[in-house]
Amino acid sequence: MGLEIESRPSELPYIERVWRSRSGDVGRMMSVATSHWELVFWEHQGHMQAAVLGPEAKATHAPVPGDTVFFGISFALGTSMPHIPVSGLVGGNAAIPDVTRRSLWLKGSAWHVPDYDNAEAFVRRMVREGIVDLDPVVPAVLGGTGRPDVSDRTLQRRFVAATGLTQGAIRQIHRARQAAVLVQERVPAQEVVHRLGYFDQPHLARSLKRYVGRTATQLSAPDATEPLSLLYKTGPLAPA
Repeated sequence: MGLEIESRPSELPYIERVWRSRSGDVGRMMSVATSHWELVFWEHQGHMQAAVLGPEAKATHAPVPGDTVFFGISFALGTSMPHIPVSGLVGGNAAIPDVTRRSLWLKGSAWHVPDYDNAEAFVRRMVREGIVDLDPVVPAVLGGTGRPDVSDRTLQRRFVAATGLTQGAIRQIHRARQAAVLVQERVPAQEVVHRLGYFDQPHLARSLKRYVGRTATQLSAPDATEPLSLLYKTGPLAPA
């Protein structure tokens, strides 16, 4: 057994996805670039840990401890924790201290450790207590449903404050992840280029290598000894 991953979407606007996994005899994985930050819990050899993981601007290798159970909440774009600025977490993480199987301390209060089935209740409490906030401009602009009457510079500043990334970086990461899923589904490379608006196949290849850490050939024949982190189908972002 390598790395088993299960995930589901959420009806809450603050959550992009909820996931859980279990590692076996795999020593490391390819952590695919992601524009979402996450709250992750894991148990290894009876010891519970938790951390806030920031967005990843490129694919990187990540160690995977054996025989470990993971659970994570991936937060929607525009959702942030004001007391832990996401702009300082890009490519990094912030450990949460004093975590047990049952409880954790979060911003001075005791909380029950969430799980795969009650993640929404946990995040609702985070919202009520002001631990997470949502800048509605980010999903509105990315989804093409609205744009505030502000300058491009102000808009970019709000994107970076809420996501840690520029709007352009978010779109490039999103497109590369979409491309990886299509390639895994055996869609021909030229068709992927056409669907997602790449200039040509070399442009697609560079994007996959940078953001997914795999070539199209490697994605078509997955390496069980070095699995990819969570990939899933998403809808297209609105044109910039």
